[in-house]
Amino acid sequence: MGVKVFKSGDIVIKINHDKCNGDGACVDACPSEVFELKEGKSFAVRVEDCVECCSCVEACPEGAIEHSSC
Repeated sequence: MGVKVFKSGDIVIKINHDKCNGDGACVDACPSEVFELKEGKSFAVRVEDCVECCSCVEACPEGAIEHSSC
């Protein structure tokens, strides 16, 4: 599956789908509802709504999320 890259303006979110276990920690942690689970993996479907709080990076138990601001 590899790394999926999501961009909006200067914000870049990378999600390693090989590491992502689909537990939804990023979905629950994100105050802006940037993430959705699809087919058991996380997708940053609303990067434009990101407030750059880094909650997703901190919440991911697998370390699957990289964020350009964090």
